[in-house]
Amino acid sequence: MDKFTKLTGAACPINQANLNTDQILPARYLKWTRAMGIGNVLFQDLRFDAEGRERPDFPINRPAWRCATIVVSARNFGCGSSREAAVYALYDYGIRCVIAPSYGDIFSGNAIQNGLLTAIVSDEEAAEIMAKLEQAPEFPLTVDLEEQTILCGNRTYIFTIDPVRRMRLLNGWDDIALTESYRERIAEFKAGDRKARPWAIANAEP
Repeated sequence: MDKFTKLTGAACPINQANLNTDQILPARYLKWTRAMGIGNVLFQDLRFDAEGRERPDFPINRPAWRCATIVVSARNFGCGSSREAAVYALYDYGIRCVIAPSYGDIFSGNAIQNGLLTAIVSDEEAAEIMAKLEQAPEFPLTVDLEEQTILCGNRTYIFTIDPVRRMRLLNGWDDIALTESYRERIAEFKAGDRKARPWAIANAEP
């Protein structure tokens, strides 16, 4: 997966708590492959009405936020089902970072596995950032994973993230790459184990 170090871009505020994975990607699109353009149906039922017309009041439909690379939202973002495709939809739309006070556990794990940063701030800070973005829609945010900061005008916010997840994003490591990072230690253990328990090593000879 791609590394995440620092990102400056348009940030779309979606001030809705408990935004679940079915709202992020409705279940009827789970049969779609990513090659079919799953990013195009991100927030489909929130962005469009039953006749397929855009809902002008949904934030990501506003001109300043159509090309957003950051979403700022309220508590418990990505709750609900475990569908990893919800992360695919966000990432394929162009979203590289979500800022919120908390996340659904499975969503957060899926996000990191696919290179999507889930930055944690307080409820008050999330509300403050969203209010600033509402006042100045074209104002960009800068998210720095190395420093764990969010720059919003003349205000800097500190966000939290699990240290292992931070390391994985900075290095662009998925599960396999993370395991391979311990290659030398694994080889060391195997060599020591062969000496300590030679009887446990299967004989390759017939």
